[in-house]
Amino acid sequence: MFFTTELIASSTIITTIGATSPPSTPSLSSTSSSASVLPSTIINTTLASTVINTTSVSTTVNTTSVSTIINTTSLPTITAWNVCLNLTTYTTGTSPIVAAVVDVNSDNKSDIIVVNYDSDDITVLLNGGNGTFLNPTTYSIGDGAQALTVVDVNSDSKPDIIVANANDNDISVLLNAKNGTFQNQTTYSADSYPISMAVVDVNNDNKSDIIVANEGSDDVTVFLNGDNGSFQNQITYSAGSSPQTIAVIDVNSDNKPDIITANIDSNNVSVLLNTGNGTFNAQTTYETGISPITAAVVDVNSDNKPDIVAINSVSNSLSVLLNVGNGAFRSQPAYSVGSNPIAMTVVDVNSDNKPDFVVINGDSNNLSVLLNAGNGTFRSQTTYSVGTNPTALTVVDMNGDNKPDIIVTNADSNNLSILLNTGNGIFLNQTTYLVGSRPYSVVVVDVNSDNKPDIVVTNFNSASISVLLHC
Repeated sequence: MFFTTELIASSTIITTIGATSPPSTPSLSSTSSSASVLPSTIINTTLASTVINTTSVSTTVNTTSVSTIINTTSLPTITAWNVCLNLTTYTTGTSPIVAAVVDVNSDNKSDIIVVNYDSDDITVLLNGGNGTFLNPTTYSIGDGAQALTVVDVNSDSKPDIIVANANDNDISVLLNAKNGTFQNQTTYSADSYPISMAVVDVNNDNKSDIIVANEGSDDVTVFLNGDNGSFQNQITYSAGSSPQTIAVIDVNSDNKPDIITANIDSNNVSVLLNTGNGTFNAQTTYETGISPITAAVVDVNSDNKPDIVAINSVSNSLSVLLNVGNGAFRSQPAYSVGSNPIAMTVVDVNSDNKPDFVVINGDSNNLSVLLNAGNGTFRSQTTYSVGTNPTALTVVDMNGDNKPDIIVTNADSNNLSILLNTGNGIFLNQTTYLVGSRPYSVVVVDVNSDNKPDIVVTNFNSASISVLLHC
């Protein structure tokens, strides 16, 4: 499963991208060079020259009413190092895999949209006020939902739902019908096993298009937006072997978004430059380490050109490809991380205005922090212990000290780790918070309008989400 969460914390945009296998498939290990993985929301980029259009996370919430909590259980309040969280659990469909937090009914309160992997449906929980959520509504989607984004695709100023269904080889589009309800899905055929997705205007017509990475057919599919949220027949472009994640951003400064994929079985990334009108050049590939599971596109050396950073799940390394202009890239020496790195966040953690890397390592049960040393080079990793089998992370200021902290979900220990930033990119040991069974994804956003970050976690084995409200 891939996780991408765009958050705004202390005026810093943060991107998290990563992947772990669902419980029904083998986890990636150092002896495996291929895996079927489940991405979540669209891949986005930060600190680069172009901002990707997405509303997968909302950070503006105004709550004015109080509603009754249903299908929930509460646990005691936990306080540690000025982070106090109250836990409430809400029922979803079977095997919730990823969530987005967006205001879908225009009441200025953030709602929760959940993709349920085994029940092949979506759960929508409307915010009833004060961080409570109403009775869930369920909508059918395709089989093996792999990626989710929530964004307006028909220009009516209401966010719609787009899902990639890997086992059905298609995507589902559910248009917002007002008042927090959605139309039945419309499906569009993709290629084989679509697992990652971006929603971006690629042909400069002010309409959001859909770009999908297809793991099974080694290619990407572009769906151009027609009218009223309908999409034209797919256009397919070759990528590397088993593309896992996709980013869409302008890498050659021509004001046209380009496509970048991380290809786990060919040990490289693909760059497809936009030629205009929503068409793309054939891929150019750049070598990475062994089995790149995900890639971020970020300017790491302050030259106003977005660079590519990939984490390599088998060689246990991080590859940096510096942009040399015109959309071409130059490799740098790789950096060591922990065993089986599966997710990465790019954010300045030591207030020096240079992006740093935070990586979670699935087999060594820790995370790696690599501080930016300038000129596109990075210091050796500092590692911190987390729970067992970490699956997702995000970085946001949790205690109001204007320093970004680290939040990690741990699937096998059924908890959440928070590591508080003490300054200069140094973090305290983890404090853990109990959530549901096999937590798989995490979103941090203020859901009760108190200007404090709250946490939403999907619990794969307990058919629920955990909402942890900041006290």
